Amino acid sequence: MERHLLENKEFRILVVDDEESLREVLTIMLHREGYRVDAASDGGHALACLNEKDYDLIISDIKMPRVSGFELLKHVRETAPETVMIMITAFSSTEEAVEAMKQGAYDYITKPFKNEEIRLIVRNALERRSLRRESKQGKEEGGRRQTFGNLIGRSRPMQELYDLIEKVADTRVNVLITGESGTGKEVVAKAIHYNSDRRDMPFIPINCGAIPENLLESELFGHEKGSFTGAVSQKPGLFEVANQGTLFLDEIGELPPMMQVKLLRVIQEREFRRVGGTKNIRCDVRVIAATNKDLEGEVKIGAFREDLFYRLNVIRIELPSLRERREDIPLLVQHLYSKLTGREGFQIEETAMRRLLEYRWPGNIRELENVIERCVVLGAADKLTAECLPLPLQATPATGGEALSTEIPDSGFDLDAYLGNIEQEILHKALEKTGGVRKKAAELLGISFRSMRYRLAKFGISPDDDE
Repeated sequence: MERHLLENKEFRILVVDDEESLREVLTIMLHREGYRVDAASDGGHALACLNEKDYDLIISDIKMPRVSGFELLKHVRETAPETVMIMITAFSSTEEAVEAMKQGAYDYITKPFKNEEIRLIVRNALERRSLRRESKQGKEEGGRRQTFGNLIGRSRPMQELYDLIEKVADTRVNVLITGESGTGKEVVAKAIHYNSDRRDMPFIPINCGAIPENLLESELFGHEKGSFTGAVSQKPGLFEVANQGTLFLDEIGELPPMMQVKLLRVIQEREFRRVGGTKNIRCDVRVIAATNKDLEGEVKIGAFREDLFYRLNVIRIELPSLRERREDIPLLVQHLYSKLTGREGFQIEETAMRRLLEYRWPGNIRELENVIERCVVLGAADKLTAECLPLPLQATPATGGEALSTEIPDSGFDLDAYLGNIEQEILHKALEKTGGVRKKAAELLGISFRSMRYRLAKFGISPDDDE
């Protein structure tokens, strides 16, 4: 609970509902999550609150006396466009909720609801609020930006990424984001959306590999009541909910062949049918897809449709791995520490920083975040030391002559990463001994020049020589 309090105390939320018991439940729950919460008994009372304070998020019922949720939404869109709204509706009135999203609401929840559902939607909504706020930050001195939305880094690959996002954000073209696992594909997709003219409409993410094939069509396109066993009511799909906004299709390479056909039709025709329906529904949705697979290779072996690939791959954004932008690691460490603790000023021991910089990071930023979280839990409150690093990083011989540990912890460790660190360190030292001449370094290690080039490319090592 303490961590939530540290992260959430800066956000102010207004709960608007004419049902006193529901209003109190939401207020108490959000207070416990660490948010600053006010409550209004109806839309008119909410307008009075808005005249006195600024709110990051408003949770409002749709049907209320005096001023309805729709009227409140319209007022907020006109007077406080940065404020995010979540609508509350009865289970039987989801069509109204979808209409509210079309008019600019972030999301909706139906009565009765589960507390965990509310917590998740609120966290996502406030993340959107933060992204919109941070995307307006200016450049640092020298013209290099350290942040762009929730992206962190001032290296050249990141500057190029920021520029590319700005160029494609306001276009209508589909985008394919590629790169290794853990490089932040969804963060980039959100940065595109919240810097586009669709920023006030929904951003809907879906993991194509996490939903069973028999449910995926219903999830994307919705279904009519009675269209299959368990379809007790009509349900709008994600394409319908994301209308005029952005649909982020993560792990697009996992999409089954039949769904590839249906997705292609929606992208081409900009219309679809719900499962069991007969009516074509028009939609204006920007599709951003992401994968860590080689889709060209999947196309060649017939596992992915070529025509769909070209429809998705209008603009390709290839994300750099963390080892390709090592200079960003100190900045990322400080950011992740602040994110996890709500505090600034994290001290990093010199040996620990060297090991962070020299590690290969096969899991990229996701792995770095896990390492920093471990250090926050196991280490000193305000200092990162080498001793709190996991074994693969401790084994990185950041200083000459250090013995490599052969102890295996009870929890196990990543052998490939461990051996990769050793190989990488040996390559660096061979290049140092030979002044960066790869041919001589290869001879020193008793390997062929071709093998030397392969190993250097594998670890992203770029020596100065041309031989």
